[in-house]
Amino acid sequence: HPRFGWRGLMLDVSRHFFTVAQVKDYIDQMVKYKFNLLHLHLTDDQGWRIEIKSLPKLTEVGAWRVERTGTFGTFPKPQPGEKATYGGFYTHEDIKELVKYAAERYVNVLPEIDVPGHSLAALASYPELSCTPGEYYVSPGDRFMMWPGGGQHFYGLLDNTICPANEKAYEFLDKVFTEVAQLFPFPYIHMGGDETARNFWEKSEQIKALMQKENLKDLDEVQSYFVKRVEKIINSKGKKMIGWDEILQGGLAPNAAVMSWRGMKGGIEAAKMGHEVVMSPTDFAYIDYMQGDASLEPPVYATLRLKKAYQFEPLPEGVDTKLIKGGQANLWSEQVYNMRHAQYMTWPRAFAIAEALWSPKDKRNWNDFVPRVERHFERFDQAQVKYAPSMYDPIVTINKKDTATVVVKLETEIEGLSIHYSFDNSFPDNFYPVYKEPLTVPKEAAAIKMITYRNNKPIGRLLVITMAELKRRAGIK
Repeated sequence: HPRFGWRGLMLDVSRHFFTVAQVKDYIDQMVKYKFNLLHLHLTDDQGWRIEIKSLPKLTEVGAWRVERTGTFGTFPKPQPGEKATYGGFYTHEDIKELVKYAAERYVNVLPEIDVPGHSLAALASYPELSCTPGEYYVSPGDRFMMWPGGGQHFYGLLDNTICPANEKAYEFLDKVFTEVAQLFPFPYIHMGGDETARNFWEKSEQIKALMQKENLKDLDEVQSYFVKRVEKIINSKGKKMIGWDEILQGGLAPNAAVMSWRGMKGGIEAAKMGHEVVMSPTDFAYIDYMQGDASLEPPVYATLRLKKAYQFEPLPEGVDTKLIKGGQANLWSEQVYNMRHAQYMTWPRAFAIAEALWSPKDKRNWNDFVPRVERHFERFDQAQVKYAPSMYDPIVTINKKDTATVVVKLETEIEGLSIHYSFDNSFPDNFYPVYKEPLTVPKEAAAIKMITYRNNKPIGRLLVITMAELKRRAGIK
């Protein structure tokens, strides 16, 4: 018997669009590992991906953006006259086909409509839903959110929020959730609720008037007012609402379930209040993070190695176990440009999540898990499914000995590998020095090159870190 009933994977189809055939293929891979829920992140700043017949502009305008190539998040915004050619959306028929395909494989599909933040695609289609009148566009992957850190609240350079003080917003969402509820038989609808930049709300006269009228003391309560009204709309369609853990801020809606992503804290808090919880904490379950060294992976701001994912424990101590429905891994697709790369990011880390959600806690054993993963790599090779071989690559820790000397410490994620290295720009093999203790990098070296071997055969990828990058990571100017 499975340990948890909710064993999910989230696929972000907004930042990059995946066709019906590709999503079906993803479902086929999921079910082999006993995942029973596909969470589709259908809307965001970069695209609205579901047809809403009563609101045709959502897909006429909101599903398309100017195409850019390179590193998502650094692109220029659309220029006057540029055509929006990248995108796509699922028609009602597409959704019915996907839901049926999933159901035949015992998979539920959870739709997510992300509001009030992450809503540029909706505002590009219907600008009147904003608190801030202006020209809106579907983001091609430009930077319009700022994350100062140091305890400061993030803020938007552009208002990407639906306005809680605007009655038209609730009429709009009523239409959206009417159609979404009819298309998806699953009892829950996900309303997002995460990462809402509020700097435009602070300046809005409409928001100030709403706060006075409804006696709301701060912007947390403004967001909570919005979330509670959205819950009423979703409940009126015969569905239960789930949202990211920010929906706890300012007071949780009465019947809402919480998907805890900023660690387990929000999930624990919600469970103690008697609400249902799904665990998907960034530290263990965010499979858009890098799996290995930054020089081998697309640039993302954090790392989640396979071994760490295998330590995922969805059930915190001291909460009612009945309220923890399960967990899921989340694949955000900002840096995931196609389905081959989605496969690479998902496997093998989703194996680790699958086992955490299915197997008894005391049966889990890393050294037993690794050979099983390797057997499934052979199956994936046969099936032509891409996966990440990152567990074979060295783990590199870089420090400085003094103001000019770099020290490199190397480890392996799995047992039985030897690491061979060079500083002379030649390509190491198993006749090169084997790593035994931290290495002081010669000052004149151009780079360190490393590769792992097992039984005298190369098994990892060649990892090259230049002197400039070594110094940068060591904090040497």
